[in-house]
Amino acid sequence: MHINDEWVIDVQDLVKKFGEKVAVDQVSLQIKKGEVFGFLGPNGSGKTTTMRMICGLLTPDGGQGRCLGKDIVKEAKAIHKQIGYMTQKFSYYEDLTVRENIDFVARLYQVENRKKIVNDVIEELEFSWRDKQLAGSLSGGWKQRLALGAALVHSPKLLLLDEPTAGVDPSARRDFWDQIHQLAARGITTLVSTHYMDEADRCHRLAYVAYGHLITYGTADSIIEESGLCTYQAKGGDLFALDKKLQQDPAVEQVSAFGTSLHLCALDEAALDKAVSQYSDGPYQFEKIATTLEDVFIYLMSKNKEQKTW
Repeated sequence: MHINDEWVIDVQDLVKKFGEKVAVDQVSLQIKKGEVFGFLGPNGSGKTTTMRMICGLLTPDGGQGRCLGKDIVKEAKAIHKQIGYMTQKFSYYEDLTVRENIDFVARLYQVENRKKIVNDVIEELEFSWRDKQLAGSLSGGWKQRLALGAALVHSPKLLLLDEPTAGVDPSARRDFWDQIHQLAARGITTLVSTHYMDEADRCHRLAYVAYGHLITYGTADSIIEESGLCTYQAKGGDLFALDKKLQQDPAVEQVSAFGTSLHLCALDEAALDKAVSQYSDGPYQFEKIATTLEDVFIYLMSKNKEQKTW
């Protein structure tokens, strides 16, 4: 890939080392304006490190690229002014009110017409009726909404969200993602790391990072298709006993529990069909189903464990 200014983010062969440990190894990505782009992968896989290098918050040890039209190494400070950053852990002042926290961040960024902008953010995020409430007394979902408001107060072109909904209830997560897509419709690009598969499905495109390596990226549908996995669903009978048997079958590459069923996956569809037929007379019901994104990511994680560098 070559550097192209038509992309909001265009990076090639990014490398980051901490001592002798390679946290990120030759990662290349291109991200469009207004995309909600998801980073997935196990803990310690290099997701956050990659995101921080992309946005000029961390200097790479190798590679090159541009973010918002600026060089991620030479013009990092200029990039910082145009991004909003939201950490997994709530990092604002719990003994200040909602309004005071947002106003404080606006002062740091020297936002012009500050009072109006703060009012606009409070209204947009539906804080008008609790703007005088102490941040420390907010629920987890409202704290994340406050953090998002603070990240938006200086009108950034790019949002960097590091597991923003960890520990937040499903209803609040859904509301949060609705807000993210409204921002995307206004042309704000979002990079978000998440462990939730339903959130991954809400991203326009995804990247899966495992132990410093970019394993795959694209739309959810393209990632599923490119995996080449065939999947069966098994129900009925003693699923625990069936699981143990299937784990020993070389034709079955992956067995995962999904509630009251098992998902069986393999690359060789014919071999998997034959393996399943052995149990057709038993107490189990098998059905060939569409492979899910979660099936693919479980498979990718298991196949890349041996490449772990940490």
